[in-house]
Amino acid sequence: MKMIARQVAPIVLAIALLATVLMLQGCASPSAPDSTSTSDSQQTQTPVEEVPTEVEETPLFTPSYAPNGTEVAVITTDKGVIRIDLHSEQAPNHVASFVELAQKGFFDGTKFHRVEPGFVIQGGDPLSKTDDPNVGTGGPGYRVAAEFNELQHLDGTLSMARSQDVDSAGSQFFICLGPQPFLDGQYTVFGQVTEGMEVVRAITKGDVMRSVVIENATQ
Repeated sequence: MKMIARQVAPIVLAIALLATVLMLQGCASPSAPDSTSTSDSQQTQTPVEEVPTEVEETPLFTPSYAPNGTEVAVITTDKGVIRIDLHSEQAPNHVASFVELAQKGFFDGTKFHRVEPGFVIQGGDPLSKTDDPNVGTGGPGYRVAAEFNELQHLDGTLSMARSQDVDSAGSQFFICLGPQPFLDGQYTVFGQVTEGMEVVRAITKGDVMRSVVIENATQ
């Protein structure tokens, strides 16, 4: 019996150690990136993300458009019109990319595929035009390097979504529903709603951007 006890003891110890390791691994698991909670304690764990495929193989954006500092984006939806002043001084490449895409009609027909009450509305994914199951991962085929600046994420702020790679912004953008200070310095702010916040607040998931037009753009 003593011999059996000596043989069983190491096995019991090994099982206990394995259970402890598994428990620690479970505790270290990251929270879901698309959590819908909007409490202050949990919003900080809710990044506004797009996840481009093979980010490191996607070329960086090189602008062909030179912003003049007076551009205004006009987003027309079935709920109404949203007007946004673009901040080219603080984020020239993001504004240039947005203008170039809008002038090509890239955004026309895309949907607001993510709506988080009290947090953000998000759109700009070309995959949303066809309700592709991978919506949320689409982009323009290039990435825009981060242009973090001193502008804050306030009510109506226009900012660019990205993945964990800071230089992975593409075409997906979001508009803040209320101040989101924990996003400051983490995502590139490049515009501010000046008219139509009532439209922004009325947007629901699946609402279509009928057109995105840039006023005052240099042709």
